[in-house]
Amino acid sequence: MDIRPGVLPLQERGAARRASVQAAGMIKPIEVVGRFIGRSHAAIRAQVADRLGTVTAAIWSERFEELHREAVDAELAPLEGLMEMLDAIALPTCVASSGTHDKMRHTLGRTGLYGRFAGRIYSATEVSRGKPAPDLFLHAARSLGVEPAACAVVEDSGPGVRAARAAGMRAFGYAGGPTPAERLEGPGTVVFRDMRELPALITER
Repeated sequence: MDIRPGVLPLQERGAARRASVQAAGMIKPIEVVGRFIGRSHAAIRAQVADRLGTVTAAIWSERFEELHREAVDAELAPLEGLMEMLDAIALPTCVASSGTHDKMRHTLGRTGLYGRFAGRIYSATEVSRGKPAPDLFLHAARSLGVEPAACAVVEDSGPGVRAARAAGMRAFGYAGGPTPAERLEGPGTVVFRDMRELPALITER
């Protein structure tokens, strides 16, 4: 079984949400979760361009990167119960994220998690379609030699759980973050709120 913890340093979500709002300016905070969380930077930039124009999107992109890095450096911390969860799972794990490799080196590095997953970190930049398309998760499974049906995906976003379901993988939606539980629910998806619950949930069939 291949576990994909897509919610590793989840405290980053608050920083990312604020950075998105500040950088975009005209996009309301309530819209950020639905429009941005779980999607790649390229997909978000395209949404900003559609709404505000390509020039503004370019400015947003530069400003977002700056604000996000500042926020991560100032306040990023591992999610409560995360380390216990990872230590309790004896199955092979990897990270399959909408973020770029540079971003993951930064965020995972800040929390001491990068070395734990080095060599098993996959980015949406490696595939043609990001979440909610299944491409990234299927790419990670192929790279590790694991059948999709034997994989479990841990996600905290609507696009992420939809990508897992489209890939034919078991989905576990973490509702302890900014995404409401109802946006994570769906066929073949277990919604939970405490990372320490996850090892037992994964072993249940």
